[in-house]
Amino acid sequence: MTGNRQIDRREMLGGATAVGLAAALDQAYAQAPPPKPKVLTVNASGGAMGQAMKDSYVALFEQRTGIPITLTSPNDLGKLKAMVESENVEWNVTEINSADARRASRLGLLEPIDDRIVDRSSYPAQARDKFLLTTSIYSTLMAFRTDAFKDVRPRTWTDFWDVKKFPGPRSMWNSPVDNLEIALLADGLKPEDLYPLNVDRAFRKLDEIKRHVAVWWTSGAQHAQILVDKEVVLSTGWNGRFYTAIKGGAPIAVSWSQGIIKQAYFGIPKGAKEQYWGQQFLSVMLDAKAQAAFANLFVSPGLNPESLRYADPVVKEFLPTDPANFNQQLWQNDSWWDNNVELVKERWQRWILA
Repeated sequence: MTGNRQIDRREMLGGATAVGLAAALDQAYAQAPPPKPKVLTVNASGGAMGQAMKDSYVALFEQRTGIPITLTSPNDLGKLKAMVESENVEWNVTEINSADARRASRLGLLEPIDDRIVDRSSYPAQARDKFLLTTSIYSTLMAFRTDAFKDVRPRTWTDFWDVKKFPGPRSMWNSPVDNLEIALLADGLKPEDLYPLNVDRAFRKLDEIKRHVAVWWTSGAQHAQILVDKEVVLSTGWNGRFYTAIKGGAPIAVSWSQGIIKQAYFGIPKGAKEQYWGQQFLSVMLDAKAQAAFANLFVSPGLNPESLRYADPVVKEFLPTDPANFNQQLWQNDSWWDNNVELVKERWQRWILA
C-alpha cells in the first residue's frame, strides 16, 4: 500500500490567515508539550468494540502518557453537532459512523488531523482525509453455506445473481449502500468504472434478483445468523460477523472477490479541549502492534502495513488487509454516497415496498 505525498499544512489550513496560524502552531509545537490533562474522553461504539479498544489503543496510550482514558458511547452525529454548535464539547476524540463521516466533515464539525503527529505517510490515498482518521477497515462480502455448494462454489457477484447454477434463497442488506455497487459489478461493470454509480442501471439489475432474496437483513448479527440457521444459502454481509460464525463451527465460507472496503473513522470534534493530546491518541491508533491487538479481537484491521506481522495467523486470513484478500477488493467511494444518499434511499424505499 502506498500513499500520495504528505499534504502541506498551509494547503490544509488554506488562505492567508492560515499562514499566521501555521506559524503559531509551529512555534507552539517546538516548545514542550502542553500539560497533561487529568483524563481524556474518547467516544466510541461501546460493546465488543469498546472492549477491543480498551485492550489495544487505550492500554497503549495510558502506558505511554500516563493519562487515563474514559470511554463513552455511542457515537452520535446529532450529539456531536449539538456540542460543537453550543461550544460545549465533552469529547476529546470521537468515532464517527461511516455513513455520517463525510457529512460531519462537510458541516465543519471536526478539527483537521495534524499530520506532524498523526503520520499517515504509508497509508493509501483513500485513507488520508483532512479531518477523518481511518482507524480500521472492514468489507462487505458474499458468504455461502458450504454444504449447499459442495462441488462448485460461488465466487463473484455474477454468481450471486446466477440462481440456476447456484440455487437457493439469498439475503441482502435492506439498504442501497453496497447493493448498488454489487448490482453493477454483477452486471459486468469493472471496479474502476463504478463511480459515479449508474443508479438506473443498478436498480434494473436488482430487479432481476429481488424475488430470490428471502431476507433483507437489517443488522450485522442477523446476516450471519440466517446463514447459520439455514434460512438462506447465500448472503451479503461484513467480514467480522462471518468470521465469528465460521470460528464457531458454522459451515460457511466467504469470497473476497470484489469485496467492498469500508472505512471506520475517528476524529477530533471542532473546539474540543486538549487537542494536542487528542492528536496523540489518534497517533496511538496507528501503532502497528496496537492495530494488530485490536484486529485480533474485532477482525477490523488498521492500515499500518506493519500490523499484519503481529496479527494472529488464524485471524489474519479473515482480515481485509491480508494481501491475498486486499488485492481482490475495491474501495467504496464515501464522497459519492455523501452527495447522493438521501435521494437514493428514497428510491430504495419505494423499490423495496413495490
